[in-house]
Amino acid sequence: MLIPIDELSTQTLHGIAESFVLREGTDYGEIEASFDEKVAQVLVQLKAGEVVLVYSELHETVDIRSKDALQLPEDEQE
Repeated sequence: MLIPIDELSTQTLHGIAESFVLREGTDYGEIEASFDEKVAQVLVQLKAGEVVLVYSELHETVDIRSKDALQLPEDEQE
């Protein structure tokens, strides 16, 4: 299930982005980025709609996934 980011507080959204960066060990290329820069980049991608928040009812977890990688029903796109 997709979670609309505009329904979350800024603090909650920031916490999810921080958790994602810590969990994924995200690599942003040849230039080393600080933790805060990585979190900011994830937030920009969320706000741009490049990535989305996905809630797993089975695992009761929230994850960040590429919108392009998901096969969404037509009514959940945009």
